[in-house]
Amino acid sequence: MRVRIGGREIDLSNRDKVFFPESGITKGDLVDYYRGVAGTMVQHMRYYGVSMHRYPDGIRGEGFYQKDAGDYFPEWLKTVRIPGKEGGSYSAPVVDGVASLVYLADQAVVTPHLYLSRIDDLSHPDRMVFDLDPPERTEDFSAVRRAALDLREMLSELDITAFVNTTGSKGYHLVVPLKRGPGFDDVRDFARGVARVLAGRHPDSYTLEHRKEKRKGRVFLDTLRNSYGATAVAPYAVRALPGAPVATPLSWRELEEGAAPGDWDIGSIPRRFAQTEDPWHGIRRHGISIGSRREALDRLLNGTD
Repeated sequence: MRVRIGGREIDLSNRDKVFFPESGITKGDLVDYYRGVAGTMVQHMRYYGVSMHRYPDGIRGEGFYQKDAGDYFPEWLKTVRIPGKEGGSYSAPVVDGVASLVYLADQAVVTPHLYLSRIDDLSHPDRMVFDLDPPERTEDFSAVRRAALDLREMLSELDITAFVNTTGSKGYHLVVPLKRGPGFDDVRDFARGVARVLAGRHPDSYTLEHRKEKRKGRVFLDTLRNSYGATAVAPYAVRALPGAPVATPLSWRELEEGAAPGDWDIGSIPRRFAQTEDPWHGIRRHGISIGSRREALDRLLNGTD
């Protein structure tokens, strides 16, 4: 099946192939979903390289991450050359229009993940991410929801506005838009400092322990994504899980009222768009300077220590 989108021709294949067996969702359904939400989703993707999580045989098949745009990718699909941490480089695709997003979906990219720096300056991130998951071997969403709200309050003490989304899996991401300047090491150090203050205030609830056996039922405040070459799931991306849940930007009121990580899927997101404005609309206009807040964070850290 050949379609024309934005002046680009794309050959869509195997639309009837079932990708999500539990719900009967097909590859064609996945492509149609991304085409339908692209007007909003592309606005969050167009400045970043994409790491592709592909499932050519559906989510019960073997999935894999692909960083490099293949030689067979069309010439019109924009890419960015990203130097590797240990030498070499790869060409990551950039979704700057509807056609690009549809093409990736047709390549069985179930979940696009975004790098944390824009394509015009790969060394300086414009987002800081806190990754919050429930305690190990539980689905205690109330605990991880509380963590998100406590972290928002902690950040507000530093005059920092955070945005929240479900991951579509087990937890939430808190995202802080940044004014570019500091490198990844500085951003990660700042994020870890924030997490240290929060864990120090609530040692029975939160931890920075990387080893799962040492967390003892506490929520892990994960700041490790703030590293060169790391990624975070794209807003409105489908996850490779039963039911095709979607990573969904939320308003803080929705979180306060109990929104859970898997509450939205590819069937409900279009209805959500018809009823609710994108809570992350204009997020980049809220970028903050972490340098101007470093002194305040250091005072909080000294009080914790």
